[in-house]
Amino acid sequence: MKVPNNNVKSSAAPLVCIVDDDASMADSTRYLVGSFGFRAEAFLSAQEFLDSGLVEETRCLILILDLRMPGMDGSELQRHLTSANKRIPIIFVSARANEQERIQAVAEGAVDFLLKPFSEDALLDAIQAALNR
Repeated sequence: MKVPNNNVKSSAAPLVCIVDDDASMADSTRYLVGSFGFRAEAFLSAQEFLDSGLVEETRCLILILDLRMPGMDGSELQRHLTSANKRIPIIFVSARANEQERIQAVAEGAVDFLLKPFSEDALLDAIQAALNR
């Protein structure tokens, strides 16, 4: 089930997609990203994000991706996008990641890996780094 956000429009402005199975985290992160001035959309699963078609429709896309989710987890989504030649900057977030998981995600191309709870400044810095990629 998608967290509603009726403000997303097709545009050249960056779209930040939050993929997190925790609905309150997904919604609060979407709100925070919106407060930074970015368009934002939230999804409660990797499959829901893929089914949205935004990967194909949006040229300037950034993903904030939870590492551990039921079904396809964040690492699997990252590998799926890479194998499909979709070079989307990814910022991982997790409450329970170990150091090896963090190192692997960055080695496989993630822009940053934030531990929950993360600060507003840390998230904004990670988004800025993603935009500079």
